[in-house]
Amino acid sequence: MTTAFLFPGQASQLVGMGKDLSEAYPVARQLYEEADDTIGFSLSTICFDGPMEELSKTSVTQPAVFLHSVVCARLLSEQGVEPSVVAGHSLGEYSALVAAGVLDFGAALQLVHRRGELMQAAGSQRPGAMAAILGVDDEQIVGLCEADEGVVVAANFNAPGQIVISGEADAVARVGVAANEAGAKRVVDLLVSGAFHSALMVPAADELATQLQQASFSAPRASVVTNVSATAETDPQRLQQLLIEQMTAPVRWTDSVKAVVGTGVTGAYEVGPGAVLKGLVRRIDRALEVRSMGTAQELAELGPEVTGA
Repeated sequence: MTTAFLFPGQASQLVGMGKDLSEAYPVARQLYEEADDTIGFSLSTICFDGPMEELSKTSVTQPAVFLHSVVCARLLSEQGVEPSVVAGHSLGEYSALVAAGVLDFGAALQLVHRRGELMQAAGSQRPGAMAAILGVDDEQIVGLCEADEGVVVAANFNAPGQIVISGEADAVARVGVAANEAGAKRVVDLLVSGAFHSALMVPAADELATQLQQASFSAPRASVVTNVSATAETDPQRLQQLLIEQMTAPVRWTDSVKAVVGTGVTGAYEVGPGAVLKGLVRRIDRALEVRSMGTAQELAELGPEVTGA
């Protein structure tokens, strides 16, 4: 059976995430301990016990979600489940690259931690906003952004009829009003620390690019569908370059899921906390069945027909 691993991004965090995995599986506990040592603070304590205010800081959220996802992928591997194709939503692309053997866990964790710090700092230096717009065609929202005089772009193409815009707060607000006038079902302001995947992230992107260029990228064991190209990539140097571009480019999740389906996979796991991607995939292509895999109970429910046992 060919299988895809889909990895969630920021906003999937919740207090208590990973605690059951750490208690049930020695390899999970080992990875949490390794992560604490690598980044120099007790990430595990914040994941397991909160508070939510601390867990929701971009500099903490990103390594927390990444770590949880990598733990789940490692546990799936131990039970004989390996992906033929991987994809991750924004931050989740780092988890995908580790699962595909492109990046080493420790190196990727340091990159993710730094990415979170830089994005949080960029949000403080050039405050911005993001908003989800529901019920309007993607092309129409792109046109509204292009017509605005400020800095505002379509940042996440999450599913048909669900797009996220990002940029200067005033510009995001204006496009939100215009979207309502164009018949949007809802415009929802997002609680984020900056205007991710927009030009306001250029300072963060430039600094992170230096570290990414110094990182070692290996040939993937599975095809990697990237946010920027929305196609299956196998060249390590191209994967490195696309990860650099990802900071300011839109997340093309709708096209990414279509590309995953195009590889011929018969099912997928959402590997990490929550079930956000499962819901998005249902709106993109119902033929791809997605199973959540982020808790000890979900891992325990893997049957012989899945694991090959």
